Parts: sequence; structure tokens; C-alpha cells
Amino acid sequence: MSIAVTLHLLGVIIWVGGMFFAHVVLRGVLNKMLEPQDRLPLLLRVFDSFFPWVWLSVVLILASGFWMLFTVYETETTFWLLFMSAVGTLMAVIFIFIYVLPYHQLSHALKGHDMPKALAAIVRIRQLILTNLSLGILVTVVTLFGKYGLI
Repeated sequence: MSIAVTLHLLGVIIWVGGMFFAHVVLRGVLNKMLEPQDRLPLLLRVFDSFFPWVWLSVVLILASGFWMLFTVYETETTFWLLFMSAVGTLMAVIFIFIYVLPYHQLSHALKGHDMPKALAAIVRIRQLILTNLSLGILVTVVTLFGKYGLI
């Protein structure tokens, strides 16, 4: 189980930490320093580098999480375990949606020099990343409180 917990936590740290950095730190700096026509290609390159790590994290989190749920906690169906499973799955679905739709829309819009479509795509990506970041923080708090008997 220690390997599964380690892989699970590494996936969470990479994904949620990356979303926090991108949304809270990088976004603010880029908005102050660059105009959209310069900022959006840079953000696309950031996503190009970060999203493979997110894919790896999603696989690690879901695989290790469901393995632990069905082997270690198989008879224990507590609120925090069910909440973590449901929210983690929802977060993965949201990421897949980001990747399949607005991320590719951003790429195609920038290649075609269509700034209004690129801006619309980045707004949707930002909103969905904020949603996933909020869910990631919430599920972390609920899980820790549940695991240690605080709820």
C-alpha cells in the first residue's frame, strides 16, 4: 500500500500544485507583463509541457486510488473515500474535456491567427482549471479531515 499511497500523493502534488502555480502565480505575472497576442502562445507552450504531466498524474491518481479503494478499503465505504473517488473522477473528466476541446481550440486558433477564438478558448481553460483547482483543494481537505477522524 505504501507504493500506491506514494504514487497517489505524487500525482496529486504535481497536478494540483501545477494548477495552483499556473492559475495564481503564472497567470498574474503574464497578465501584467504581456499583451494577449504575446501571452497566449506562451501559455500554449506551458500547457504543451504541463499536460503530459497531468495525464501521467491522472493515471497514477485514478489507478492507485481505485486499487486502494478496492483492495485496502474494500469493506470501508466512508464518506471521505466515496467523496475522494467521485471528485477525483470528476476532476479527471474535466481535464479530459479541457484537453480535447478548449486546449485544441486554442492551438488551432493561434495557428490561424484568430485572436478572438484563442481568447475564448483561454478563458474557458482558465475557468475549468480554477474549477479543478478548487475541487482539488476541497477533496484534499475533506480527505485529510476524514482520514484523521475530524469529520
